[in-house]
Amino acid sequence: MTKLLAHTDAYLQEFEATVVAVNADEKAVALNRTAFYPDGGGQPCDYGWLNDQRVTKVKRQGAHIWHWLEGELPAAGTVVHGQIDWERRYKLMRTHTAFHILCGVVWRDYGAQVTGGNMDELKGRMDFEFESLKKELVSEIEAKLNVEVTAAWPVSVKILPRAEAFQIPDLIRTKINLLPEGITEVRTIEIEGLDLQADGGTHVANTREVGTIKVAGYKSKGKINKRIMLEIGD
Repeated sequence: MTKLLAHTDAYLQEFEATVVAVNADEKAVALNRTAFYPDGGGQPCDYGWLNDQRVTKVKRQGAHIWHWLEGELPAAGTVVHGQIDWERRYKLMRTHTAFHILCGVVWRDYGAQVTGGNMDELKGRMDFEFESLKKELVSEIEAKLNVEVTAAWPVSVKILPRAEAFQIPDLIRTKINLLPEGITEVRTIEIEGLDLQADGGTHVANTREVGTIKVAGYKSKGKINKRIMLEIGD
Protein backbone atom coordinates (compact mmCIF):
# COMPACT_ATOMS: atom_id res chain seq x y z
CA MET A 1 0.00 0.00 0.00
CA THR A 2 1.23 3.49 -0.84
CA LYS A 3 2.16 5.45 2.29
CA LEU A 4 0.40 8.82 2.21
CA LEU A 5 2.90 11.27 3.69
CA ALA A 6 0.40 14.14 3.61
CA HIS A 7 -1.62 12.39 6.32
CA THR A 8 1.04 13.23 8.90
CA ASP A 9 2.78 16.25 7.33
CA ALA A 10 0.69 18.51 5.11
CA TYR A 11 3.62 20.95 4.78
CA LEU A 12 5.96 18.42 3.15
CA GLN A 13 6.72 19.77 -0.33
CA GLU A 14 9.41 17.40 -1.65
CA PHE A 15 10.14 13.69 -1.15
CA GLU A 16 11.92 10.65 -2.56
CA ALA A 17 10.04 7.49 -3.51
CA THR A 18 10.30 4.27 -5.51
CA VAL A 19 8.07 3.41 -8.45
CA VAL A 20 6.29 0.14 -7.59
CA ALA A 21 3.94 -0.19 -10.58
CA VAL A 22 3.52 1.29 -14.06
CA ASN A 23 0.37 1.60 -16.18
CA ALA A 24 1.61 2.53 -19.65
CA ASP A 25 -1.90 2.75 -21.13
CA GLU A 26 -2.98 5.31 -18.53
CA LYS A 27 0.46 7.00 -18.44
CA ALA A 28 0.48 6.59 -14.66
CA VAL A 29 2.83 5.27 -11.99
CA ALA A 30 2.29 4.10 -8.43
CA LEU A 31 4.81 4.87 -5.69
CA ASN A 32 5.68 3.23 -2.37
CA ARG A 33 5.20 6.61 -0.67
CA THR A 34 3.92 9.99 -1.76
CA ALA A 35 3.28 13.52 -0.52
CA PHE A 36 0.70 14.05 -3.27
CA TYR A 37 -2.87 14.13 -1.99
CA PRO A 38 -5.20 11.95 -4.11
CA ASP A 39 -8.61 13.25 -5.13
CA GLY A 40 -11.19 12.40 -2.47
CA GLY A 41 -13.35 13.58 0.41
CA GLY A 42 -14.37 16.70 -1.49
CA GLN A 43 -10.75 17.89 -1.81
CA PRO A 44 -9.14 17.96 -5.28
CA CYS A 45 -5.86 16.18 -5.88
CA ASP A 46 -2.46 17.83 -5.84
CA TYR A 47 -0.46 18.69 -8.94
CA GLY A 48 3.32 18.89 -9.19
CA TRP A 49 6.27 16.97 -10.62
CA LEU A 50 7.99 13.60 -10.48
CA ASN A 51 11.56 14.34 -11.55
CA ASP A 52 10.92 16.69 -14.50
CA GLN A 53 7.56 15.20 -15.50
CA ARG A 54 4.37 17.12 -14.70
CA VAL A 55 1.84 15.30 -12.48
CA THR A 56 -1.64 16.06 -13.81
CA LYS A 57 -3.82 13.77 -11.69
CA VAL A 58 -3.48 11.73 -8.50
CA LYS A 59 -5.97 9.05 -7.50
CA ARG A 60 -6.15 6.09 -5.12
CA GLN A 61 -7.00 2.82 -6.83
CA GLY A 62 -6.93 -0.27 -4.64
CA ALA A 63 -3.80 -0.36 -2.48
CA HIS A 64 -1.87 2.16 -4.58
CA ILE A 65 -1.93 5.89 -5.16
CA TRP A 66 -1.42 6.52 -8.87
CA HIS A 67 0.20 9.58 -10.45
CA TRP A 68 -0.64 10.54 -14.04
CA LEU A 69 2.31 12.06 -15.92
CA GLU A 70 2.55 14.22 -19.04
CA GLY A 71 5.90 12.86 -20.20
CA GLU A 72 7.92 9.64 -20.26
CA LEU A 73 7.16 7.15 -17.49
CA PRO A 74 9.94 5.99 -15.15
CA ALA A 75 10.38 2.21 -14.94
CA ALA A 76 9.33 0.13 -11.94
CA GLY A 77 12.08 0.19 -9.31
CA THR A 78 13.22 3.70 -10.25
CA VAL A 79 13.77 6.18 -7.42
CA VAL A 80 12.06 9.47 -8.23
CA HIS A 81 12.01 12.93 -6.69
CA GLY A 82 8.54 14.34 -6.07
CA GLN A 83 7.68 18.00 -5.73
CA ILE A 84 4.23 19.36 -4.86
CA ASP A 85 2.77 22.41 -6.58
CA TRP A 86 2.91 24.18 -3.24
CA GLU A 87 0.97 27.31 -4.20
CA ARG A 88 -2.03 25.15 -5.14
CA ARG A 89 -1.67 22.81 -2.14
CA TYR A 90 -1.51 25.65 0.37
CA LYS A 91 -4.61 27.30 -1.08
CA LEU A 92 -6.45 23.99 -0.75
CA MET A 93 -5.23 23.58 2.83
CA ARG A 94 -6.54 27.03 3.74
CA THR A 95 -9.84 26.29 2.01
CA HIS A 96 -10.32 22.91 3.68
CA THR A 97 -9.69 24.35 7.13
CA ALA A 98 -12.12 27.18 6.37
CA PHE A 99 -14.84 24.63 5.72
CA HIS A 100 -14.07 22.86 8.99
CA ILE A 101 -14.47 26.22 10.71
CA LEU A 102 -17.83 26.58 8.96
CA CYS A 103 -18.83 23.06 9.95
CA GLY A 104 -17.77 23.65 13.55
CA VAL A 105 -19.66 26.94 13.89
CA VAL A 106 -22.83 25.60 12.27
CA TRP A 107 -22.81 22.45 14.40
CA ARG A 108 -22.01 24.27 17.65
CA ASP A 109 -24.50 27.10 17.25
CA TYR A 110 -27.25 25.64 15.07
CA GLY A 111 -26.93 21.84 15.36
CA ALA A 112 -27.07 21.33 11.57
CA GLN A 113 -25.44 18.28 9.96
CA VAL A 114 -23.52 18.34 6.69
CA THR A 115 -25.28 16.81 3.68
CA GLY A 116 -22.60 17.45 1.05
CA GLY A 117 -19.74 19.64 -0.03
CA ASN A 118 -16.99 20.34 -2.51
CA MET A 119 -14.05 22.73 -2.78
CA ASP A 120 -11.48 24.21 -5.12
CA GLU A 121 -8.68 26.70 -4.58
CA LEU A 122 -9.96 29.40 -2.19
CA LYS A 123 -13.63 28.64 -2.83
CA GLY A 124 -16.23 25.95 -2.42
CA ARG A 125 -19.62 25.04 -1.03
CA MET A 126 -21.12 23.04 1.82
CA ASP A 127 -24.70 21.88 2.28
CA PHE A 128 -26.42 21.66 5.67
CA GLU A 129 -29.72 20.48 7.14
CA PHE A 130 -31.20 23.94 7.62
CA GLU A 131 -34.95 24.39 7.30
CA SER A 132 -34.45 28.07 6.47
CA LEU A 133 -31.45 30.25 5.69
CA LYS A 134 -31.94 34.00 5.46
CA LYS A 135 -29.61 36.94 4.84
CA GLU A 136 -29.44 37.90 8.52
CA LEU A 137 -28.42 34.40 9.57
CA VAL A 138 -25.84 34.17 6.78
CA SER A 139 -24.27 37.46 7.88
CA GLU A 140 -24.20 36.21 11.46
CA ILE A 141 -22.46 33.00 10.38
CA GLU A 142 -19.86 34.90 8.33
CA ALA A 143 -18.98 37.09 11.30
CA LYS A 144 -18.61 34.05 13.55
CA LEU A 145 -16.32 32.34 11.03
CA ASN A 146 -13.89 35.24 11.03
CA VAL A 147 -13.89 35.40 14.83
CA GLU A 148 -12.63 31.80 14.82
CA VAL A 149 -9.96 32.65 12.22
CA THR A 150 -8.58 35.53 14.29
CA ALA A 151 -8.71 33.40 17.45
CA ALA A 152 -5.67 31.58 16.00
CA TRP A 153 -6.76 28.12 17.11
CA PRO A 154 -4.16 25.36 16.62
CA VAL A 155 -5.17 22.63 14.17
CA SER A 156 -3.91 19.12 14.95
CA VAL A 157 -3.99 15.66 13.37
CA LYS A 158 -4.33 12.31 15.15
CA ILE A 159 -4.67 8.77 13.83
CA LEU A 160 -6.68 6.67 16.27
CA PRO A 161 -7.84 3.04 16.47
CA ARG A 162 -11.39 2.84 15.12
CA ALA A 163 -12.92 1.81 18.46
CA GLU A 164 -11.24 4.71 20.27
CA ALA A 165 -12.18 7.22 17.59
CA PHE A 166 -15.85 6.30 17.71
CA GLN A 167 -15.95 7.05 21.42
CA ILE A 168 -15.64 10.73 20.45
CA PRO A 169 -19.10 12.39 20.45
CA ASP A 170 -20.26 13.74 17.07
CA LEU A 171 -17.11 12.54 15.30
CA ILE A 172 -19.04 12.12 12.05
CA ARG A 173 -20.68 15.39 10.99
CA THR A 174 -22.01 14.19 7.66
CA LYS A 175 -25.58 12.93 7.35
CA ILE A 176 -24.20 9.63 6.04
CA ASN A 177 -21.22 7.90 7.69
CA LEU A 178 -18.70 7.65 4.84
CA LEU A 179 -16.13 5.58 6.76
CA PRO A 180 -16.03 1.99 5.41
CA GLU A 181 -16.42 -0.83 7.94
CA GLY A 182 -12.98 -2.22 7.04
CA ILE A 183 -11.14 0.94 8.20
CA THR A 184 -9.21 0.02 11.36
CA GLU A 185 -7.71 3.46 12.01
CA VAL A 186 -9.46 6.82 11.83
CA ARG A 187 -7.69 10.09 11.10
CA THR A 188 -9.10 13.05 13.00
CA ILE A 189 -8.66 16.79 12.57
CA GLU A 190 -9.13 19.02 15.61
CA ILE A 191 -9.48 22.78 15.62
CA GLU A 192 -8.79 23.44 19.28
CA GLY A 193 -11.79 24.94 21.03
CA LEU A 194 -14.09 24.56 18.02
CA ASP A 195 -14.21 21.35 16.02
CA LEU A 196 -13.16 17.69 16.08
CA GLN A 197 -14.12 15.25 13.34
CA ALA A 198 -12.94 12.44 11.12
CA ASP A 199 -11.24 13.71 7.97
CA GLY A 200 -8.65 12.61 5.42
CA GLY A 201 -7.63 15.92 3.86
CA THR A 202 -4.83 18.45 4.28
CA HIS A 203 -5.10 21.44 6.63
CA VAL A 204 -3.15 24.45 7.86
CA ALA A 205 -1.63 24.31 11.36
CA ASN A 206 -3.47 27.35 12.73
CA THR A 207 -6.77 29.03 11.85
CA ARG A 208 -5.05 32.40 11.36
CA GLU A 209 -3.44 30.96 8.19
CA VAL A 210 -6.87 30.63 6.56
CA GLY A 211 -7.35 34.33 5.85
CA THR A 212 -10.64 36.20 5.58
CA ILE A 213 -13.71 34.04 4.99
CA LYS A 214 -16.53 35.49 2.92
CA VAL A 215 -19.94 33.90 2.41
CA ALA A 216 -20.16 34.40 -1.34
CA GLY A 217 -23.69 33.06 -1.68
CA TYR A 218 -26.36 30.79 -0.31
CA LYS A 219 -29.34 28.94 -1.77
CA SER A 220 -31.98 26.37 -1.00
CA LYS A 221 -31.31 22.87 -2.36
CA GLY A 222 -34.43 21.33 -0.82
CA LYS A 223 -36.85 21.55 2.09
CA ILE A 224 -34.15 20.99 4.72
CA ASN A 225 -31.04 21.26 2.56
CA LYS A 226 -29.36 24.67 2.26
CA ARG A 227 -26.08 25.52 0.51
CA ILE A 228 -23.45 27.98 1.73
CA MET A 229 -20.70 29.10 -0.68
CA LEU A 230 -17.41 30.43 0.68
CA GLU A 231 -14.55 32.44 -0.79
CA ILE A 232 -11.20 32.79 1.00
CA GLY A 233 -9.21 36.00 0.90
CA ASP A 234 -5.88 37.16 2.32
